Amino acid sequence: MSATSSVPVPSGTRRALPAMLILVAGCVIALVTFGPRSVFGLFLLPMSQEFGWGRDVFGLAVALQNLLWGVGSPFAGAIADRFGTVRVLCCGALLYAAGLVLMAYADTPGMLHLTAGVMVGFGLSAASFNLVLAAFGKLLPDEWKSIGFGAATAAGSFGQFLFPPLSRALMDTIGWHETLIVFGAALLIVMPFSLALATRGVAAAKPGAVAAAPQQGIGAAIGEALRHPSYVMLVLGFFTCGFQLAFVTVHMPAFLVDNGMSLSVGAYTLALIGLFNILGSLTAGYLSSRVSRKWLLAWIYAGRGVAIAVFVLMPITPLSCYVFGAAMGFLWLSTVPPTSGLVMLMFGTRYMAMLYGFAFFSHQVGGFLGVWLGGTLYVATGSYTWVWWLSVALSFASAAINLPIKERPVVRVPVAA
Repeated sequence: MSATSSVPVPSGTRRALPAMLILVAGCVIALVTFGPRSVFGLFLLPMSQEFGWGRDVFGLAVALQNLLWGVGSPFAGAIADRFGTVRVLCCGALLYAAGLVLMAYADTPGMLHLTAGVMVGFGLSAASFNLVLAAFGKLLPDEWKSIGFGAATAAGSFGQFLFPPLSRALMDTIGWHETLIVFGAALLIVMPFSLALATRGVAAAKPGAVAAAPQQGIGAAIGEALRHPSYVMLVLGFFTCGFQLAFVTVHMPAFLVDNGMSLSVGAYTLALIGLFNILGSLTAGYLSSRVSRKWLLAWIYAGRGVAIAVFVLMPITPLSCYVFGAAMGFLWLSTVPPTSGLVMLMFGTRYMAMLYGFAFFSHQVGGFLGVWLGGTLYVATGSYTWVWWLSVALSFASAAINLPIKERPVVRVPVAA
């Protein structure tokens, strides 16, 4: 299909938006929203040193952020499914931006937890690639969906590649307070681009894999999903993804400083994760429509376990950090296209934002524990060793739990007229 292929848009719109415009707008939103939250680990040491905090204080703030991002996602998804994506994205971007700006003035643990934790967490739940993926599922033609999921994830990855060196440069030039303010202002870009993702009034599904359930309400959709064993296993497996991503994002720079590396090595390692995640996400998006998604997820999780184990066992050098960043980056968000694709396959697109939001909640519970345990166990033991090896064990557990998943639509009985 050409780049100008038309797709359905809200009723009352005279002209359909080109698919490429929708794709580009969603990718810009994913990039801008994912970038700032991927560099929080670079603020751990300067904020902790300036205010005399332990790493557990900053770790708890970002742990709350991850948890509330997950808690808010199903609700943000349900509102977007009911009232459209634009309002949710705009409100989320404003709250996210306010959280970053006020974080620059957070000089007490409570203020840090409110801004970096509560405000940014709930802001992310309403303005991140979760809603972009759901909008793509509703707006893009069938043949564009899998690559669209991969492209949105890759765009978030490019944000992670772009923002670490940008953050380091700004922090060295204008200071960490001002850097947070700049990032808050940048988030306002989300608002005009969100207009291309208007979904209110879009037909929920095309004739296809999932039998229509025109009278199914939100409660029935949630109950159907939670009674579906394959969905439950998918959600449980996604926990590990969040645990590993959040732990590495927040604690990796400090871990490397502890091992004699500079903070710049940490920034470049995070940037390499973002760079190689672009390739990994696009590859996963391409493969998701061509191979078994559950096997793809199993190989991704197992690959992460191997990469982490090798990194922890080898001497820490700049080269080993960069190799780990490249390997982990290729497997970083590559779980998202097959996971979102399985949700859409099982239940269709009508409540996709909400049902993917529940899967993402599991992801963010893992993120909460990864960040919180990282800070807490470091304060208790002076080392991150226990968390690294827990990450390895969770990798292989998630690889195993994805294998029994049945890749087929839920069976529904059509409702009589």
